[in-house]
Order: sequence, then structure tokens, then C-alpha cells
Amino acid sequence: MRTEEVLAATATGLWRWDNGAGTVTLDAEAARLLELPAEHSVFRESEVRSRFHPVDWNEIYGVVNLAVAEGTLAEARVRIVDERGRVLRTVRSRSRPLRTEAGSESDYVLVGTLQEVAEPQPGTTGAHTPITGDWRRSREAFLLDAGRALAEARSTTEVLRVAYSLSMPGFSPDGLAVFGVDGERLTIVGHHGHNMGDEGPFSDMPLETDYPAAEVVRNGRAVYLPTPEDYRDRYPATWPLARRFGRRSWAFLPLIVAGRTMGTWMAGFRHPVSFSPDERSVLTTVARMLAQALARAGAAETERELSLGLQRSMMPSLGPDIPGMTVAARYVPTGGGLQVGGDWYDMIPLPNGRIALVIGDVQGHDVRAAGLMGQLRIALRAYASEGHPPDAVLSRASRFLSGLTAAYDGEQPDARFATCLYAEADPETGTLDIARAGHPDPVVMTGDGTAVIRRTEGGLPLGIEADADYPATRITLEAGETIMLCTDGLIETGGHDLATGWVRLRPILERHTGDLEKLADELVQAVHGPASHHTTGPLADRREDDIAVLLLRREASTTHPATPRRTALTIAQAEPERIAAARSLLREMLHDWADAEQVDSAVLMVSEMATNVLVHTDGDALMVAQATGEHGTRRLRVEVSDGSDELPHKRRPGEMASSGRGLVLMEVLAHAWGVDPRGSGKSIWFELYESAEPSEPQGARAEPQEP
Repeated sequence: MRTEEVLAATATGLWRWDNGAGTVTLDAEAARLLELPAEHSVFRESEVRSRFHPVDWNEIYGVVNLAVAEGTLAEARVRIVDERGRVLRTVRSRSRPLRTEAGSESDYVLVGTLQEVAEPQPGTTGAHTPITGDWRRSREAFLLDAGRALAEARSTTEVLRVAYSLSMPGFSPDGLAVFGVDGERLTIVGHHGHNMGDEGPFSDMPLETDYPAAEVVRNGRAVYLPTPEDYRDRYPATWPLARRFGRRSWAFLPLIVAGRTMGTWMAGFRHPVSFSPDERSVLTTVARMLAQALARAGAAETERELSLGLQRSMMPSLGPDIPGMTVAARYVPTGGGLQVGGDWYDMIPLPNGRIALVIGDVQGHDVRAAGLMGQLRIALRAYASEGHPPDAVLSRASRFLSGLTAAYDGEQPDARFATCLYAEADPETGTLDIARAGHPDPVVMTGDGTAVIRRTEGGLPLGIEADADYPATRITLEAGETIMLCTDGLIETGGHDLATGWVRLRPILERHTGDLEKLADELVQAVHGPASHHTTGPLADRREDDIAVLLLRREASTTHPATPRRTALTIAQAEPERIAAARSLLREMLHDWADAEQVDSAVLMVSEMATNVLVHTDGDALMVAQATGEHGTRRLRVEVSDGSDELPHKRRPGEMASSGRGLVLMEVLAHAWGVDPRGSGKSIWFELYESAEPSEPQGARAEPQEP
């Protein structure tokens, strides 16, 4: 008897579904079951598909894809409908997918049988159908939740914890393990539901071992073991290792990413699991999501390790202690990418016994910015170690960066620039010679806790012009004073500009207790922490720019009282705009003065004094301001000196006169004032007393005589 006759006698049809060609070959019985002409023929895929109930078609499509992935049988129940959508019968399909010799990986041929299934009579209990609406909805909800949870996991440990906490619909493992591959050996990536040390026998196993996880790695196909007997019969060598855990069923599924098997996921059950097609479908889907999550977490951990390594290699240590001085620094990269950028700081011992402090910011937050930063930092170290003064160091660095970015023009035409501040500090005298290339000015905190932006000379950012000049400014750091150097990320992060960012930072600087490490942490926290939501400006907590901070304090003497608040500024003939800087500097110095009108008076008098020097002499003006005493009873003394020997004299200016008001204003507004001749030049000064009323005279005025 022929096979065809046996199949026809049992109402069983044969079919061959060619997915690549889009055709289905049916024998006469299979065609009859599908309500097609009952003859052996080849049909279009769309003709056959139209005979399946739409819901069942979606289900059988998933079952077939699962069988293709696992290389197993595809089995499902399918309802057959007519042209009007009425259900005519239910058939059972059993088939095996076979890969085609030519074609893409998604092409296969499905070969199998179709057999009619008798439906239960009304009033009787129907046979169990592996596919039900409730189970399907439960499965879809579970997979959506699992996908979301695994997508949010950011580390391998967190991925494993999420996988262990998943509650699968109808069956949940009580233990899981993830195996990885290291060369030709099987390793344990992580596990849950086991005791410490249980992973020992499995942690370094050769791939040729007769163990399910090793077999899955070798051939890329899942292994299901519904009973302990199945495990013992198929893997007798390693059954004793698994028997002690007391489980009843096991599933070993491949973890595949980009077509490569990167490991095995083992799910163990203390209750029997038959691993129906639907259960295998759930496990396979979870394994795919788990593999993707582990790959993402591994890449992120590698990226973080690379970032930390780059940071450690590019960010120097602060080196040896400086006698009489304390240094603290912080570097905080942006929140994304490789966690490295163009900001940096450095401390360089110089041949003359001094210390160079450097802080800078290369344009951009990408890998190229980090690379340029590393090269520029090395160049600055080399120029500084040769003994060049600050202005020469920055000039050479600008020439170096200009040539370096020009070399990239063939590949990356966007040339980069960098801002930088270079300060050469003398620990013995407290002097700092500062050269600045487009960088924010430093901030000085006086001994009484006042924070003032210290205006310094500056030039263009490095790399803009190959032969740029960078004039140096000398300031003296008195005992107990602290200077802060920072990049613009500390000031402008969170939607602030230079003005509002300074308002945000000033209270932090003025209330610090002397611990520079704590102050550095508080400055960063003010920008990135909750405090950033309660200050001036668009209130946002974003890490859109790198931050570098460098703090230097000259230690106060225990035998001398704290130094007075003091500031100085040179106003050159060629830079009359620095008069505005002098006004701003004085106003910042007196920000906590008790009488705001006295502050306005002091600013007005300084402006008049400095303007008179620039108009009536050929030299530069030097402003020195000093506030002494306790808060509320302080005395302010401001001197403006120049190199001219000609003494000023009082004049009664006419109504339309543009000069002659300076001494008259001082006579009206100051509590004391005078003009002191010196060996070369003169000094005009005035004093204001915080405890006195604006109109209250205090002491005698030293009025100059007409020459």
C-alpha cells in the first residue's frame, strides 16, 4: 500500500510551503481540507492564507518562526473559513521548517501534514487548546512589561536581577544562570536563585563538555528538558551536578546578538513544565530580549571603564604639597557619550621653584576634543617646564594648537579653539602672574569671606591666531585668601549666563569654612544637585557641559589677624574701558556694605579720579582699594595714583563744563580725602566710614593747594 493511500484513508493531507517563492503545494486531501479545489496543485500563498482564520494565522506565524529558530516541529490548530468568514472546520498542522540551499536567512520550506480535528459536541468539555485568548493577552502583557524592564536595566547585575524577577504567565523559573564564552571555555556571567559558591563547577567548563549550556553555545539551538529523566538520559556526565538543585524541568536557550551566540540562558523550574510551543515561544522571546539587554549593558560598562581610564590618564594628580598653600580640584564630564571632554586642569612644578596652575577648555565634548585636550596639556607642560613666563607659554600653545587643528583639515575641516588660564604662583610671596586666553576671570575669596571676580588681562582663545599676544597680570594672594579657577561649565550650566551663574555661585564661595575639598564638592553640587533649582536663571539640572574647578588657598598665619579686604587694578591710557572694570570691581568688593548710597558715591568718585588721570596725564592709573575693620564699622580707603607730578586743584565748574567736578565731588561725598605727592607722581585718595551717616563729617580733609 502506498503512503498516499494511507494518508488519504486517515483524512491526512500533505503540504509544502515555500516561503521564499511564495507558493504552497497541496495534495488533493490537503486542498479539500482548506476548501480549495480537491486536486494536487500549486497555489499562491495568498490563496491559502485567505482560508485561515486571521487570529489563528497570526498565531501559526509565530509558532513557525519559533520552530525555524529552534529547528523543531511547528504544531498548531487552525480554523478554516469560507469566503464569508464562517468557520467550517478545525485542522491540526504538524510541519518542520527546512532552510533552503540558496536565498536569505529568512527563506525556508515548510513540509508537513494537515488533519481535521473533531470539534466537541455542545455541552461537553472541549479538549485543551494551547492557544486561548486569555493566555495570549497575559503573555503579551508579560512580554511588554519584560521588554520595558530589561530596556531600562543599565548594568549586567541589574539585567540579571530584572530577569530573575520576571513572573512568566503560568510558569516561572525559581533559578536562572547566564553563561558566557571566554575563548573555548564556558563561564558564569551571573546567576540568581542559587547559594554562594554553587557556580563553582560550572564557572570554567570546556565548550566540548557534555553539558546543555555548552551544547547550546556550540550549535546555537535551544535545549528543553521537561523531566529529570530527560536530563539524565541526554547528559549523564553532568547530571550529578544538576541533580543536587532539586529541579524538575530545565530550559537552556541561546543568547544571540547580531547572529552570534554570545552565551546561554538557563531557566530552572521546581515544578514540571512541558514546554509547549507557547511556553517555548515566551522563553525564546525573553532570551532574545535578555541577550540584547546584556549586550547593551556590557557595551555601557565597557564604555564607562574606557571613560574612567581616559579620565585617569588625562586628568593629572595634584602632585606634591605646596608649602604654605592648599590645592583642591574637581573634574565632572557631561552626562552622555564617553564621559570625557575638552576641559582639563593641571599643576606643574617649575624649574624656579614656583608652581604653575593651568585650567582650560577645548571646544566640543566629543572624542576629538578629548584628544586635542590631551595633546594641548602635554604641550603646555613642555613649554612651562622650559621656564617660559606665562605670556610666552600661552603664545607658544596657541601656535601649537593652530598648527595641530590645521593638520586635521583633510579629514575634519572644523578647526577647534581652546580657552585657557595659566597662573604662575610663588609660594613664598603669594604672588600670581596670570595670563588668560579667552577664559573666565579668576575669583578671589578674601580672608573675611568676600568673593570678588578679579579682572585680569586677556587675549584671544588659543588656536584662533598663531601669533596672538597674552599680557600677564600680577596679583598678590594674601594670607588666608583663596583663588578659584574654573571653566565656563561651572558658571553657565543650567541655562545661566556669566552674570546669573556668578550670582548662583557667590553664596557658596562666601560661606565656605576653609575646607577646600568640601568647597569643591559644594560648587559642583550647586550646579548639578537640587540646589540648582532654587537660584537665579532658567532653573534646570542639566549636564550639558564639562566642569573643571581648581582652588588654591594661601594659608593664614596663626600669629597675625586676618588681612583686610583689598583689590587693585591698572587702567592703561590705551584701555579707557577698564574704568568700567574698576567700577565693577569696587562694587563687588563692597557688595555687603551697610549703606548702598555710600557704595554709589565710592563708585562715582573712582570713575572721576581715573578719568582725570587718563585725560590730564600721559601715564596709566593704578587703583588700590582697601576695606579694614569689622563689619558695620569698616573703613574704605581708595587711592588712584599716576606718574605725573602736577597736582590737581579745585575749580568751580561752569554749568556746561565737562571737567572740574572731581575734587568738588570728593569734598561733598567723602568723609576724608587728599592728594599725596610722591617721589615720582602723586596719589589721590578718599575714605568712607561704614558706621557714619552720609552727611556726617569724619575727621579733617586734606585739601591740596593750587600749584
